[in-house]
Amino acid sequence: MENELYERWDEILERMKVDFDISDVSYRTFIKKLSLYGVKDNTITILIDDTSIGSNSKQFIEQKYNTFLSVAIEEVTNVHYELTYISLTELDAKNSTNMPEKEEKKVRLNPSINPNYTFDTFIVGDNNDYAHAASLKVAEEPGDTYNPLFIYGGAGLGKTHLMHAIANYILEHDKTKKVVYVTSETFTNEIVDAVRDSKNEHSTARQDFRNKYRTVDVLLIDDIQFIEGKEATQLEFFHTFNHLHGLGKQIIISSDKHPSTMTTLEERLRSRFEMGLTVDIKTPTYETRMAILRKKVIEENIAIDDSILDYIASNIISNIRELQGAINKVISFSNLCGKEVTMELAKEALSDMINPNMKRQITIDYITETVADHFGITVKDLMSTKRNSNIAFPRHICMYLCRQLTSSPLAEIGNKLGNRHHSTILHGIEIIEKKLNDPDNNEDLIKTLDVLNKKIDPQ
Repeated sequence: MENELYERWDEILERMKVDFDISDVSYRTFIKKLSLYGVKDNTITILIDDTSIGSNSKQFIEQKYNTFLSVAIEEVTNVHYELTYISLTELDAKNSTNMPEKEEKKVRLNPSINPNYTFDTFIVGDNNDYAHAASLKVAEEPGDTYNPLFIYGGAGLGKTHLMHAIANYILEHDKTKKVVYVTSETFTNEIVDAVRDSKNEHSTARQDFRNKYRTVDVLLIDDIQFIEGKEATQLEFFHTFNHLHGLGKQIIISSDKHPSTMTTLEERLRSRFEMGLTVDIKTPTYETRMAILRKKVIEENIAIDDSILDYIASNIISNIRELQGAINKVISFSNLCGKEVTMELAKEALSDMINPNMKRQITIDYITETVADHFGITVKDLMSTKRNSNIAFPRHICMYLCRQLTSSPLAEIGNKLGNRHHSTILHGIEIIEKKLNDPDNNEDLIKTLDVLNKKIDPQ
């Protein structure tokens, strides 16, 4: 549950803002300065950055926002928590007498980095092994090998986990490194605040902003796609990028799309994003989903039969966040009812997430996984450059089905199938179409396609 709280903290704060009509100014000034410090049993400790808000901010926030925050947390997690607060000043005083220097610096300087998101807690599968290997290499040699590192993929697939893992690894091995993790939204808001409070380019507010981001050893910026169309943010990030890259400082960026498809982003930024290494994270395969669920069961020290985990893994396929939410919901439902986890209980708990009558969304990733399973090979084989017939034929089948069953353009299919050029995808489709048009040799192919179509879309 603790990981879920860290992962959904921004969502909780946003929910609080919307539900209780908190103004943008109050939200940026007070609410965004709150971070999750720790969770023990059903008590959450909130860290208040009183050094930036003000010396009396702890009492003010407890009196004005405690109820709002408590309700928002319960609405998002479906669990009621008691809240306690500690200010950064109190924490520093406590650390100076009770904590080793190493721990003090880690907490004081990096409250936004989730300590639970490490390489050890990241489940590696065919869908993310390249991104994991690249991230580990960057963590081991920041600024030397892949700079920038650009990680892209859909929501809830593990991009943020990898970014935090890089930060945690670097800090663990060199506590003198200055590591800053920020979302593009926060980066943009800070630029807006700096410009609003400035009279010219050399004002104190702008210099403070630039000093914060241009004096780091490692800059991690999440969800960069949100700076599209924001000219001031793009300009500031362009200069920040150039400054850090010129000094050999490591830059890690995440996005939900490949830089080449960010059409409203300035070309000079797109080219810089692609000058290092670009890696993608795909939808988790069945094996990866099962591994994630089993790890969660072990962490919670609860017995759940593999058939139940298979039911969840077979139906929740879009992303890891939904998968973790599903298993958390089953465990919570079991605890509340005081019953052991059975298939019936799991189906009841997930009735609003898994509807047997709901048409399954057909995606390139789902087709790829189904084709690989049908031919007894791995998704990684389909993505590879192997040309032997037992790999090439399923790959061509996959290209053909992606074109037939989705509305995705050839470029997107090629991107998903191992970053292949769209002409390669078209050639693969034409190979299958040519075989289908040969009445003397198409019988087996027609049967294969029929079976796969029924597996992919049984309705």
